[in-house]
Amino acid sequence: MKTKLTIAVVNLSLLLVAVAFVRSAPTTVDASATGQIVGTVKLDGQAPHQKLIDMSKDPACAQTTGGATVTAENVVVGANAGLANVVVYISQGLTGNEAATPSQPATMEQKGCKYVPHVLAVNVGQHMTVLNDDKTAHNIHPQPNPAGGNGQWNKSQTAGSGPIDVAWTNEEVAIPVKCNIHPWMRAYIAVVKGPFAVSSDTGSFKLDNVPPGTYTLTAWQETYGTQTQKVTVAAGKPATTDFIFKAK
Repeated sequence: MKTKLTIAVVNLSLLLVAVAFVRSAPTTVDASATGQIVGTVKLDGQAPHQKLIDMSKDPACAQTTGGATVTAENVVVGANAGLANVVVYISQGLTGNEAATPSQPATMEQKGCKYVPHVLAVNVGQHMTVLNDDKTAHNIHPQPNPAGGNGQWNKSQTAGSGPIDVAWTNEEVAIPVKCNIHPWMRAYIAVVKGPFAVSSDTGSFKLDNVPPGTYTLTAWQETYGTQTQKVTVAAGKPATTDFIFKAK
C-alpha cells in the first residue's frame, strides 16, 4: 500500500512539473503563421541639393573616388521618387515574443572613406561588426542619447586592423555616427525590437515574419523625421502600406 502511495505521489509531482514547464516555456512564432508588411517610401517634391564632399585632405580617400563627384547622403532619391535609407519598424503592438535576436551580426563598413551602409538597422542585443576596408586609418564614434542607456564609445581602426564588435542594449532610433579623422563621414544606427526594414533606392521595403495583429508602423528618415501608420497583418498575407515625405 505504501509503495502504491509513493508511486502516486511521484507521478503527481512529475505531472505538476510538466504543467509548470508548459506554462513557463517561451512563446515562439510559427513562421508559416506569420505575414509580411510591404510598401514604398517616396518623396513628394524636389529632392534637396546634396553637399559635395571634398576628400583631397587625405590622398588615400581621394584615390578611392577615381575622380568621381561624391556627395552627402542625407536625402537619397531613386527611381519614381523612391526615398532610400528610411528605417521602417514596428513601434507599438509587439508583445515581446515575436522574434528572437538575429544570430548573424549586422555589418557596417568604412569603404571609400564613407560608412556603408549610410543607415544600418539592428535589433537590441544583435551584434554589429565594423570593418575598415580602406588604406587609411578611421575611427567610429557613435553618439547615442545619454538618456537612452546606450553607452557612447570612440574606437580607432588602422588600415588592415581587425573588426570591431559591439551590441546595443536599448532601442534608439537613430544613433548618429561620425569619424573624427574624416569629418564628412556620417551614418546612423537604428536599434529596434522586432521586424524592421530599411528602404532601398527605389523606396521599397519589406518586413518579414510579422505575427498576425494590428501594429503602429513607424518610418524614420534623418532629414524629414518620422511618420506613423496603423497596419493590420493577417497570417500568410502581405499587408501593404506606403509613406510619403514632403520635400523641404
